[in-house]
Amino acid sequence: MKMTITARKMQIPQKFTDYAESRLNTRLNKFFGDEADAKIIMSAHKNLIIIELTVTYNNIIYRAEQSAVDKEDALDASIDKIIRQIRKNKTRIEKKLKASAFQDYLDEQPLAKADHEIIRHKKFVMHPMDLDEAILQMDLLGHAFFMFTNANTGEVNVVYKRADGKYAVLEPIYE
Repeated sequence: MKMTITARKMQIPQKFTDYAESRLNTRLNKFFGDEADAKIIMSAHKNLIIIELTVTYNNIIYRAEQSAVDKEDALDASIDKIIRQIRKNKTRIEKKLKASAFQDYLDEQPLAKADHEIIRHKKFVMHPMDLDEAILQMDLLGHAFFMFTNANTGEVNVVYKRADGKYAVLEPIYE
């Protein structure tokens, strides 16, 4: 697994780099193998260490963000969160993971089958608008996200409000 560690306003001790490499290889290699790309972003906020762990494998992005007083605890919690995501969505993603990823878990209790019930289909006319107008429209509707046609690019975009209260935009890239 290829690993990159970035620290914001702090130093990365070699001991943590070795620990992170060991934990990622031990806990996540069974799911991804050597072809995965792991990125760890470490930052400090007050007396907490925040770890953002992003693993990219077969065009699927797994992301977890955890905070703790100790950076090793935050990393372990992030790894656990990604493993929970994988287990929760096992049937949907197992074809994208390594073939032997779930052999260790065959003896465990079977996970509840995920039943996704679509309760509503909604169609609406999308008028071209700029980003500021889309944010205003989203706020007026009281929604957490808003899909719109970007007047500048002609592409369908999604604007959403993040947990920190700031806004983010999703823009498609076609490969």
